[in-house]
Amino acid sequence: MYGRSASQLLKEQASCESGQLTVFNNVAFDQVIKECDEHHLQLESLFRKLMEQKLDVQTTRNGDHLGAFIHHHSLLRNKRCLMAYMQNRAEIVRSLRWQLGPVLPEEIKAKLSYSEGVYFADHSKAIASYMSEMDIDLTVDMVPPKSPSVRVMVLDDIGEVCLGDQSISLTKHSLHSLSRTDAEPFISQGLMEELLD
Repeated sequence: MYGRSASQLLKEQASCESGQLTVFNNVAFDQVIKECDEHHLQLESLFRKLMEQKLDVQTTRNGDHLGAFIHHHSLLRNKRCLMAYMQNRAEIVRSLRWQLGPVLPEEIKAKLSYSEGVYFADHSKAIASYMSEMDIDLTVDMVPPKSPSVRVMVLDDIGEVCLGDQSISLTKHSLHSLSRTDAEPFISQGLMEELLD
């Protein structure tokens, strides 16, 4: 029945927790595209039939005209559903870049379609290019800090890193007081944990 696959995509998205992705539903998505193609073919056929009968498409009110009207509006509805599905997923993909950084975990990558993966990579490159050009790190301090430094515990061996003008060894379970701008990238990658007072 027409419209079921498109509504299935939106119901699937609505049932998901806000900001979370489900696996891209290729089967339903392709089925909606196929259905759109069918509506388009039917619409062309009905318009051709009206033209052959030399009837005015705007004023004629017969079965062919009403059929064309139904196919046209079904086509528009399916397109709106596909656009809503893709727009919602694109918003989530953009927000993942800000939450998780330029590298997505494998379990999230597995949920993306190929084009969404390319979109994420291009979006990350655009952000990195802008930050480089402006010489500013927009990913730091997503929430305004209470102090410029932060106490952290290292969750995984990171090794020797240069932070500011000093070299520091970040070994597993070591505690450090670092500037928030130095610690934030490690915290967002899950390599450090902020210790709250």
